[in-house]
Amino acid sequence: MDYKAIFEKFNKLNILIIGDVMIDSYQWGKVERISPEAPVPICSVSHIEHRLGGAGNVALNILAMGACPVLCSVAGKDNNGEILLNLLESHRMDTSGIILSELRPTTIKTRIIGNNAQMLRIDKESTDVLSKEEENALAERITKIMTDKKIDAVIFQDYDKGVITEKIIKHTVRLAKEKNIPTTVDPKHRNFSLYKGVSLFKPNLKELKEGLKIEFAKPTSDNLSDASLLLHGKQNIERVFITLSEYGVFIADYANGAAKTFLLPAHLRKIADVSGAGDTVISVATLCLALNLPSVDIAKISNLAGGLVCESVGVNPVDKERLYKEVISL
Repeated sequence: MDYKAIFEKFNKLNILIIGDVMIDSYQWGKVERISPEAPVPICSVSHIEHRLGGAGNVALNILAMGACPVLCSVAGKDNNGEILLNLLESHRMDTSGIILSELRPTTIKTRIIGNNAQMLRIDKESTDVLSKEEENALAERITKIMTDKKIDAVIFQDYDKGVITEKIIKHTVRLAKEKNIPTTVDPKHRNFSLYKGVSLFKPNLKELKEGLKIEFAKPTSDNLSDASLLLHGKQNIERVFITLSEYGVFIADYANGAAKTFLLPAHLRKIADVSGAGDTVISVATLCLALNLPSVDIAKISNLAGGLVCESVGVNPVDKERLYKEVISL
């Protein structure tokens, strides 16, 4: 397979990302003493950094791979909403899909990093589902983007913050099928069973078990195949892609008749932080799917990408050049 040509083709893709966008805020500092007020460390903050998080991190990964992300979401009409728009503009991203609402705050997750280790995370958010007004506005915005722009794939990046609803899922999947655009999903619990007829569905092992209400010990090719077949039967999903942390990844492809399944081991890594690895995996998997790569290659390339981003502290997008070198070396 010509991986050089594949990585070059990524540059021509436009990916619509629908989901919960947020700000990842980092307060970096040093810890040198314990508080006299309580047995907790004191972090003396030296600088603060804001980054795109949630669905925004997926957009960063798409951008890092050379493709063009179009982010579509509802955030708050507040100071953090302005920070969010500024972050998108600083990366020269399209902001036409962002709706600012007075009915909800912009989600911000603040991580306190002391001596290069995360000490605490503080979340400010609403997990209420969109109002009817917000939902209709988002559906209209999705329709406009998919009508006006060349979209090669759609990602649902779901963090259970309320932006993705049953109506948004059905509306988008129907529109994508009409236009022959593949759809991929990084699910969470609330909407798990609502994703029907999508091209690729990527739960982690915990999400899979909770979503299907099943239980087993160590994941094996047999029990993962059984779970994937159950999910395919319930929700008519073409490809079930399960991330398994230290056990690697599993993919089952039902798109062309008889199922093809692959269980790929994890690669040995010096893990610094697993934050954002799922965002990277769904991003790279979607780009590979948009180019119609075989499922085993989708799994191989995105598995490597997810491992790479775990080697640095914080939520960071994948390094395309490093990923390419690993792909060709393996």
